[in-house]
Amino acid sequence: MTAIASVYQHDVATYWNTERNPVNLRLGDVSGIYHHHYGIGEVDWSVLETPEDAREEAVIAELHRLENAQARFLLEHLGDIRPDHRLMDAGSGRGGSSIMANAAFGCQVDGVSISQAQVDFANGQAAERGVSDKVRFHFKNMLDTGFEAGAFQAIWNNESTMYTVLDDLFAAHSRLLARGGRYVTITGCYNDVYGLPSRAVSTINAHYVCDIHPRSAYFRAMAANRLVPVTVVDLTADTIPYWELREKSSVATGIESAFLEAYRDGSFQYLLIAADRI
Repeated sequence: MTAIASVYQHDVATYWNTERNPVNLRLGDVSGIYHHHYGIGEVDWSVLETPEDAREEAVIAELHRLENAQARFLLEHLGDIRPDHRLMDAGSGRGGSSIMANAAFGCQVDGVSISQAQVDFANGQAAERGVSDKVRFHFKNMLDTGFEAGAFQAIWNNESTMYTVLDDLFAAHSRLLARGGRYVTITGCYNDVYGLPSRAVSTINAHYVCDIHPRSAYFRAMAANRLVPVTVVDLTADTIPYWELREKSSVATGIESAFLEAYRDGSFQYLLIAADRI
């Protein structure tokens, strides 16, 4: 078993080991909860009218509020989680969602990432918060973690499925989930109705060294691996305001226009899918 099993995974790990993007770090500095995902919800546009000397701080805080809202929305779909349950955060980034899950449910959370830098950062955050006995991050491959079968009541991917082959990913998750356990993902996927990935979606792929899947691939791979969808929520309209604000912020990376184009022309969708392991 090895955490990095292919040249592609090495490239992905290198990308995230060297990533120091202010859009992740500056937002996390607001509350000490560091994410690697986007936001949802209505924007408080009054932040742009804040006096100039405080405007940037207000915009950063608003973007962080929206990304925390996204994480809470995902966690709310994990089902009936008790303190004695164990959860897995697949592709755990700098650990924000795992720390939020422990705070919400009081349970053990294991995060896995092929980025050693992210794992070290996240374990540092857990230690700072005094929860390292319950929240642990591991340098492991989500496709082959080595964890025991049926160990987890719930597993999630928050914007990390596009780095895997879905059949391999869902087979791994199905093995690790207890019968009746819950899998949740929030992900961007391209719209099958549109056809092949649009130019904007291809730009996003190139930017993040990923391979965005068609919407249909999720349901096909779930059905093949004993995962039955119970909830599907189209969050596309809910995430556009986040991107509109981010485009106007000091932490814009230049990829915002591609996301907005793809969401607005219908070639790209932002979905939450929750499925039960049968």
